[in-house]
Amino acid sequence: MLENKKIVLGVTGSIAAYKACLLVRLLIKKGAEVQVVMTPSAKEFITPLTLATLTQKPVVSEFFDRRDGSWHSHVSLGLWADAMLIAPATASTIGKMANGIADNMLVTTYLSIKAPVFVAPAMDLDMYAHPSTQQNLQRLVSFGNHIIEPGTGFLASNLEGKGRMEEPERIVEALEQYFAKHQKLSGKKVLITAGPTYEKIDPVRFIGNYSSGKMGFALAEICAEQGADVTLISGPVMLKTVHPAIRRIDVESAGEMYEAATKLFPKADITILCAAVADFTPKTTAAQKIKRKGDNLKLELQPTQDIAAALGAVKKKKQILVGFALETNDELKNAKDKMERKNFDLIVLNSLQDKGAGFRLDTNKVTIIDRHQGLTSYGVKSKKEVAEDIIEEIEKLKG
Repeated sequence: MLENKKIVLGVTGSIAAYKACLLVRLLIKKGAEVQVVMTPSAKEFITPLTLATLTQKPVVSEFFDRRDGSWHSHVSLGLWADAMLIAPATASTIGKMANGIADNMLVTTYLSIKAPVFVAPAMDLDMYAHPSTQQNLQRLVSFGNHIIEPGTGFLASNLEGKGRMEEPERIVEALEQYFAKHQKLSGKKVLITAGPTYEKIDPVRFIGNYSSGKMGFALAEICAEQGADVTLISGPVMLKTVHPAIRRIDVESAGEMYEAATKLFPKADITILCAAVADFTPKTTAAQKIKRKGDNLKLELQPTQDIAAALGAVKKKKQILVGFALETNDELKNAKDKMERKNFDLIVLNSLQDKGAGFRLDTNKVTIIDRHQGLTSYGVKSKKEVAEDIIEEIEKLKG
């Protein structure tokens, strides 16, 4: 589960810092790539040289290298990592993380991280039991962080109780269990279309729609996080992909998207058609800008090639095909009809009548319909959360 995973290991000023050496060795043995970020006080317990030797990477501790002034980018680290592990995590660092006090490189990196974060507390039993520490830990959990509970045993204070950092073997197991659970699409090839299409009228004008591509891009990121090999065919949007497992193909017109989708579909295990593809395109495209003459301009339109119908017609039994329906009236009836006509396994319905749903928004409100007419309706959620719900429904089809 940790093969080729990029792990940022945060080390703080605790007597348990020596265990970071064991953690690094175990993670590397599992195939992970490890980048250590240390707080200044951590260097009082273990030297950066030791950890740099084990990881074969320079340890990051300061915001910039005082020798040559080169900048250490916490943003780049946040985008690079598949997970961040802070072990040991002192009460001080936990408090800073919980309250956004970014006064060192470790906490600044934590605030920039896009990947899951794991925290392994290490402190004396009274510090761990203190209400402020417990409140800070609860706050970290509310942010979506994962707490690896400390063990009970003999502490550096000569007292015995709960507070000693969990053993490195158990911490690595926790990471493996997480990736095993959250990489349900490992080994699967996923094809996703996203964004609008632009149908040229002349060199400066086009027929298009308001799609921002946010829903399709959220689906691509979630699928990649769950281990899939993702190909994203995107119409013209301003968005960027983050996960390195996403292969992006940029297109402009419905015809270009049709060519790319039909070419890649035979090898896809799961295809999600999230793009808002134009139904019609100008029959002819003017070579020069059309000048205004008179009061009326007539455009002759012809149907675009139907991507969903083409893929549905050749879909194999083991392939899963998911479509979207954005409706303004008779929503359920229109979505069910579309699912049958296009041979979808699932269709995701949203309505422009619903507040918080539709184009350009960061949220969506959907109903997912399966082939057996089963309906699952959700409230307004972020598009990332909606993407997770869609993937969960796809998982049910796989099972």
